[in-house]
Amino acid sequence: MATSTTPLLLHRPRLRSSTSPAHTSRRQVSALATVRGEEIAVDWAPATSSFFDSDSRPIMLFDGACNLCNGGVRFVSQNDRHGRIRFHALQSESGKKLLMRSGRAPDDTSSVVLVEKERSYIKSEAVLKIMQYLDLPFPQLAFFLQFIPIFLRDFAYDNVANNRYAIFGRSESCEI
Repeated sequence: MATSTTPLLLHRPRLRSSTSPAHTSRRQVSALATVRGEEIAVDWAPATSSFFDSDSRPIMLFDGACNLCNGGVRFVSQNDRHGRIRFHALQSESGKKLLMRSGRAPDDTSSVVLVEKERSYIKSEAVLKIMQYLDLPFPQLAFFLQFIPIFLRDFAYDNVANNRYAIFGRSESCEI
């Protein structure tokens, strides 16, 4: 197994306040990938930069087998009249690559993820960031919700996410 001098960063990025720049630095995320049976270290940001070469819109990653998540995608697309957000299922090949870019396991379907060119958001931070891209009144609502401590927002998010199949059911195929 080859080793890398680039560390794997698994910390969660924080939403920045409106007074600080949105993209002060690019997180470098590397992880192991299997190529021809051998594990090698990959810096996933450059490896997935082609997703943003011709289209700079952020990508919302969602669980394609989850009815709640599919409903969330429908809600976002209906409230995003200007088409500011793209969608990919977490289970797709592009979704798996973008998960790795975000410092997540490629089979992790536990959270919605919003991937921008320079950073990624997970759980309640992803939901708030997605709301900022939507039509009125959602950006204003996101502004007020950011003042709820993240541990409370993520606690509520995790409770819904952990029970989403039992409450909302599972879909056999992705609706997108």
